[in-house]
Amino acid sequence: MKTINELFGIRYPIVQGGMVWCSGWRLASAVSNAGGLGLIGAGSMKPDVLRMHIQKCKAATDKPFGVNVPLLYSQTDQVLQIIVEEGVKIVFTSAGNPKTWTDWLKERGITVVHVVASVKFAQKAEASGVHAIVAEGFEAGGHNGFDETTTFTLIPQVVQKVSIPVIAAGGIATGSGMLAAFALGAKGVQIGSRFVASTEASAHENFKQKILELDDTSTKLTLKNLVPVRLIKNTFAQRVETAINNGASKEELNQMLGKGRAKLGMFDGDLEEGELEIGQIAGLIDKILPVQTIIDQIITEFKAKKQKLVNLDFY
Repeated sequence: MKTINELFGIRYPIVQGGMVWCSGWRLASAVSNAGGLGLIGAGSMKPDVLRMHIQKCKAATDKPFGVNVPLLYSQTDQVLQIIVEEGVKIVFTSAGNPKTWTDWLKERGITVVHVVASVKFAQKAEASGVHAIVAEGFEAGGHNGFDETTTFTLIPQVVQKVSIPVIAAGGIATGSGMLAAFALGAKGVQIGSRFVASTEASAHENFKQKILELDDTSTKLTLKNLVPVRLIKNTFAQRVETAINNGASKEELNQMLGKGRAKLGMFDGDLEEGELEIGQIAGLIDKILPVQTIIDQIITEFKAKKQKLVNLDFY
């Protein structure tokens, strides 16, 4: 089995989450330049905008980077064609059946990773031929699995059932969290929320500053009967919760969400009426920092905590 470093050609087994409205070329290139794997989040980009971000990312780094592609969008075929045309060699797929595109991508020399939230779908992803899996616990921000399985329980179960590398995601923002994921059998980590609060993230400054105010109770997993998503508790999130408690139908909830609700919050900075997606780990984030500093801190803490455990004597 290849290591994550070997699979992607990177220095550190750290992958940046491909988060909508937060993961543009500046963030992706900064993470890649700092030794991790940067991902452009295609979920919030029209095909021509994605092409521009890929081209700017190529100009900003000579290191490997990839694109995260949610498979539920109608323009997936155009998005993937652009990725091929622009020579991107790493694709992370999510929110759909990996079997649909994995062979097509592999035939074009692309390394494919799929995001899952359960053992069942990890096995299906492996059977589809992906090179690695991201196993994401429900602590994560944004769209989530239906079963609310935590990272701490999900990772070892997925590792036990598949033979390809597993990348842990959900609730990881520090070197300690990274070390815990490795102890559970992960070969790498995917980090999202910590990178939203970076100088290079394309998230609005209002959103970044809001993250610094959060604690362990500030987010909630909602819309479980539609598409589960973890949001900061604000006026919009409370209105959604009230509608759900009053028996709102899926159609009514979709109408309430409307178009552009996530952009309104995370990109335009409306902290009350926007959709603000962030993980539970946000309670540990207290500074907006450059990506290089974030990764340096994670690696330094990882090494220090690892050495401390080596020296730990229970007897």
